[in-house]
Amino acid sequence: MTSAAEPLFQPLRLLRLTLRSRIVMSPMTRQFSPGGVPGQNVADYYRRRAEAGVGLIVAEGTGIDHPSAIGSDAPGENNIPVLHGEAALAGWKKVVDDVHAAGGIIFPQLWHMGVLRVPGTGPSPDAPSSRPSGLCGVRVGAHSLRPGVVERLLPPTEPMTDSEIADVIAGYARSAANARAVGFDGIAIHGAHGYLIDTFFWEETNKRTDRWGGDRVGRARFGAEVVKAVRAAVGPDMPIMLRYSQWKQQDYSARLARTPEELEMLLGPLVDAGVDVFDASTRLFWKPAFEGSDMTLAGWTKKVSGKPSVAVGGVGLSKDLQTGFAGDMVSVNNLDQAITRIERGEFDLLAVGRSLLVDPEWALKAREGKPFKPFSVEPFSYLH
Repeated sequence: MTSAAEPLFQPLRLLRLTLRSRIVMSPMTRQFSPGGVPGQNVADYYRRRAEAGVGLIVAEGTGIDHPSAIGSDAPGENNIPVLHGEAALAGWKKVVDDVHAAGGIIFPQLWHMGVLRVPGTGPSPDAPSSRPSGLCGVRVGAHSLRPGVVERLLPPTEPMTDSEIADVIAGYARSAANARAVGFDGIAIHGAHGYLIDTFFWEETNKRTDRWGGDRVGRARFGAEVVKAVRAAVGPDMPIMLRYSQWKQQDYSARLARTPEELEMLLGPLVDAGVDVFDASTRLFWKPAFEGSDMTLAGWTKKVSGKPSVAVGGVGLSKDLQTGFAGDMVSVNNLDQAITRIERGEFDLLAVGRSLLVDPEWALKAREGKPFKPFSVEPFSYLH
């Protein structure tokens, strides 16, 4: 008997890869890697999702080889994994090998926190945080940052210099080369949610008048140069995925583009630089992106870029992430909307975050029509 969810389990080709399903495990920060080194518990975590039929696992945000890449709002806690150093790379090789043994495909998500790194924290606490224009962009009353963090982020800093920008781009390239060396299947780049690349995209945090700022094409240049450097580091055959978002942790109402034409201006340079697939991060995947159309952000992304796209936000749950912390949230089956849109070619892949975090067999249950595991908000202390 054919399952109603069967369209989610059709293969998809991405360069040299064939994904066995359209379900993507969305990257979710967990801080379970002491000293930046993923252990067997991390390997087991991802292996279980691969065993249940996830087509593509995007590992949690992983610090690139740059001193200010990551930090914490809890000083002294350095449990975010990194993609540099002998011990961390050996840990990631074990993760990759275990996922491959389960028939899975896995990308790391290259992460630089940028303006959202709390000063004085992380593996290199003395390193200054990296900010395009020295601004953090927090809009009081409309952010998702922890109490006490905003005050530490608000003081402006010096804008990044050209040499500092070059150092960060080189750090992305080194970590991408490390990812290829340990066996990852592709590269995901975090360009969303108010982190470094996103703050170059966003006019509220990028006030530069040099080649790294200006209009949307100018503000896209840093992201494009990161993509070019990653492409040079990994070669032509590894898929590169880039995540972007309209909303920011600093400001839920933020928008990079108000029309499809503005979106095309932003994404065009990234396509030219070598992005193979876009991860269009939204709070609810089915919401229309622009007035006058019911098409989602993932749909418009595919239309204006010509590249495959990933929809994400609220899959399998009754509420989005932010409102989910207030009041009850329950597991639901809302896959019919995604399946309809995939079948008509609006987007290609569906990313599942919180539902897969609490239920490693979520993909298998979706295919077999079984009830999902009841949802609990307890694990989400560090979710991005």
